[in-house]
Amino acid sequence: MTKPEIKFLEGPQSRWKEFKFTVSVLFEFIKGLRALHFVGPCVTVFGSARFKEGHPDYEQARELSGKIAQLGFTILTGGGPGIMEAANRGAREVGGRSVGCNIELPHEQYANPYMDKWVNIKYFFVRKTLLIKYSYAFVVMPGGFGTLDEYFEAITLIQTKMISGFPVVIMDKEFHKNIMAHNEVMKANGTISPGDTDLFLFTDDIEEAVAYIQNNTIKRYKLQPKKKVKPFAWLFEGK
Repeated sequence: MTKPEIKFLEGPQSRWKEFKFTVSVLFEFIKGLRALHFVGPCVTVFGSARFKEGHPDYEQARELSGKIAQLGFTILTGGGPGIMEAANRGAREVGGRSVGCNIELPHEQYANPYMDKWVNIKYFFVRKTLLIKYSYAFVVMPGGFGTLDEYFEAITLIQTKMISGFPVVIMDKEFHKNIMAHNEVMKANGTISPGDTDLFLFTDDIEEAVAYIQNNTIKRYKLQPKKKVKPFAWLFEGK
């Protein structure tokens, strides 16, 4: 987090400081909305920043993202290294669109070189909103706290019908087996509904994942290729 964000979350500040922070957040949203307005429809890939080329999950994300891009989707990621790089790279390698919503951290995070376009965002919650806003599906690869935060945010919005029932794919059964087991514990204890575990696909199979996304986005929502619209530079709109 940036210093202003850390200060803001420490509790009440002066009214002037909180007003300035709010204005800063507004401008971050405007910057992100203008930059990403023409990139969709997207599929967002979540995953660890720590996996390198050659790691099985890196290579799986790379292959899967390429196949999703071939459906006509833009691959959208957090813009950093690891799984994010793999996803952007997979899209780029098949001639697909590859974009990112990057955030700067003291360690780990830097913009990967496989994006056609990206925007740098100061605040995590702004970035997460943008990643969800432009997506018709979500892919959850192995990752850490941030990846789980993004997964549960997306699935909560779908569960509560705050966004449409877009498909969520969780890859790597071995890595996520305890999370899936805990989902069953929550269902058994009534803290989630019996049908909530049907809101996502849990698989190791790339072809199954691609078919699931295709059937629950392109066919379900009858997605058509977007007509080209000329961006307005004075609105800071990206191509």
